[in-house]
Amino acid sequence: MFEINNGPAASKPEHYADLAEQARGMLAGEPSLVANAANFSALLFNSLPDLNWAGFYLYDGTELVVGPFQGKPACIRIALGRGVCGTAAQTRQTQVVRDVNSFEGHIACDAASQSEIVVPLVNADGSLLGVWDVDSPSIARFDEDDRAGMEALCKVFMEAVAASR
Repeated sequence: MFEINNGPAASKPEHYADLAEQARGMLAGEPSLVANAANFSALLFNSLPDLNWAGFYLYDGTELVVGPFQGKPACIRIALGRGVCGTAAQTRQTQVVRDVNSFEGHIACDAASQSEIVVPLVNADGSLLGVWDVDSPSIARFDEDDRAGMEALCKVFMEAVAASR
């Protein structure tokens, strides 16, 4: 059984580095994308403060479709270019949104969400796997440390995906 280590970290970057090591160990050797995505979501949702949703939207070749996540039920399908997730998928750039109410075209799956960070998941061949999406009920929850930490965590996840192919 995997146990989440939420010991005190000296800084946010150190906490993300610790989470990356936990994720690397948890994902190692498991070939199932769904199992890894589910456990990755659970790890981060239960290890990072002030979140109300954390999970995946996977690209089916046409649009993003909700995948494994933690939180309230979510929007099922999101078009590329629509909302924060669709924008991250289309631009292949991490989106850090301090206030979702100021994001043109934001999709409100949960009215409690006030800020969001979305990291695109791109395979080694350049194709889109999907996005990693995290919401918070607090405005300005995510900053540049979160961007760097989430991108590092997603790199660990994508390394596990590549190793399983």
